[in-house]
Amino acid sequence: MNKNRPPEPLDFFIWTVEDVGLWLVKINLGGYQQVFKENGVNGEYLEGMSVFTTEQILRFIRRCHMKWGDFITLCKELRIIKVACLKGEQKVRRPRWAPSWLSAVFVRVAKRNRQSRVVSLKIES
Repeated sequence: MNKNRPPEPLDFFIWTVEDVGLWLVKINLGGYQQVFKENGVNGEYLEGMSVFTTEQILRFIRRCHMKWGDFITLCKELRIIKVACLKGEQKVRRPRWAPSWLSAVFVRVAKRNRQSRVVSLKIES
């Protein structure tokens, strides 16, 4: 995958901090790219935001100096990705950091992992 292209949406839970930054640019929130990087916001962190308490959300917004409208945009875009995950609209892929000889193993484990994530997404909904 090209480092300048946004990452594959369905695998957002394995995004690196750099992947999150590219995605922020794609959804017109690129102004937050540096502050997200400084705060170590990766895909796993984004996925966990769905279970944040109100206090955690407010702390995140303050720490990242986000406007409410931008936070709402961020949440809407994450929801779009999660819905795509529920519908199984994209295939599982090997992350760019994993060696190619691990492709078959990674895809098998990722499919099983994705199924458990889809179950948790259904519970959230």
